[in-house]
Amino acid sequence: MGMETNDTLTDGVPDVDERDRRNFLKILGVTGSVGAATELSLADLREAVGAESADELAAVGERIRADLAGGLDAGRLSEAVGGIEAGIAELPALRAAGFPDDPDASAYREVAAPAWDAYDHLAAVGFFESAERHLPEFSPDHVRATAAELIRAEPLTAALAEAGFEERERTALVADVVNQNARLAQWVSTAKLPADPEGYDPADVAPLHQRALGGALLWIDELDHHLWQREAILTDEMLDRGIWDVKAMLGGVHLFASAASDLAGPEELADSQLAAALAGGSAIAIRAQEDVADDLFRVTDAERAPRGGVGR
Repeated sequence: MGMETNDTLTDGVPDVDERDRRNFLKILGVTGSVGAATELSLADLREAVGAESADELAAVGERIRADLAGGLDAGRLSEAVGGIEAGIAELPALRAAGFPDDPDASAYREVAAPAWDAYDHLAAVGFFESAERHLPEFSPDHVRATAAELIRAEPLTAALAEAGFEERERTALVADVVNQNARLAQWVSTAKLPADPEGYDPADVAPLHQRALGGALLWIDELDHHLWQREAILTDEMLDRGIWDVKAMLGGVHLFASAASDLAGPEELADSQLAAALAGGSAIAIRAQEDVADDLFRVTDAERAPRGGVGR
C-alpha cells in the first residue's frame, strides 16, 4: 500500500486533542498544571486522581470474588491471555499485508481465537452473569471511578503494557472511555431493558459484559471477508484506523480476561482493581467496536475511496 508500518500501530491511534484533554481532566477532577504536558500521559496523572470511589469498587470486586471462588480454570485463562497478547503482536503484520486476497482468508479470526476461548470459558461458568449482577451500570460516576482506578493501579496499566500498548495508546484508550461516557450509558444491563420490547425477547439477551466482549470478537471475525469484499471502497487511512480498533477491542478483552485469570490463580489484584479491570475492559471493548463499525463498515459515498482505485 506504499505505507511503512511499525510495531505499535501509531498511525491509527486517535489523538487526544485539546478539547478532549480538558474534558478528560475535568471529569477526573484533575486541576492545575497536572496533565498540561505536551503529550497527555496516564503516568503523569497517577498521583493526581482521587481514590474516593475505591471503597465502592472494592465492595463490588469482593462480591464478584466470593461469587466465583473455585469456578475458574486458571491454566485455560492464563493460556488464553498469552494467546491474546500474541494475537495483538500480529497486528502490524496484518496491516502490512493490507487487504486479504482470498475470500476464505482467516487471519483475523485466528487472531481472535484465544480471546474466544477465554470468552467461552467465562460464559460457561457464569462469570458474565456475576459481573452484570454486581458491577454498576455505566453511569458517568461509575465510568469516572473505573478510569481513576485504572490510572491509579499500576498492575492494570502494566497489563495493557504487556498486551503491547504503549503509554500513548493506553492514554488514548482511557481518555476515550471517559469522554464517551454518555455513549457507554446506552449499553445497559438486561434488568434495564424494556419489559415488553418489540422484535426480541429480553430473556434471549446476554449479560452486558458478555455482549461487550462477544460483540467485539464478532466484529473482528467479520473482517476477513469484509476487507476482501469491500477493498474497492476502503482507503489506507480507514484500514489504519480499523487495525487500531481491532487492537483496542483485543486490549479490552485482554484486560477483562487478565482480571479473571488473576481471580482464578495468583489473586494479586486488589478487589477495587479487579472491579476496575472488568468494567474498564468491557468499556474499552464497547467503544472500540462502535469505532470499527464507523471506520470500516458504515462508509458513506463521501468517505469512500475514489471509484476505479485512483488515489489508493
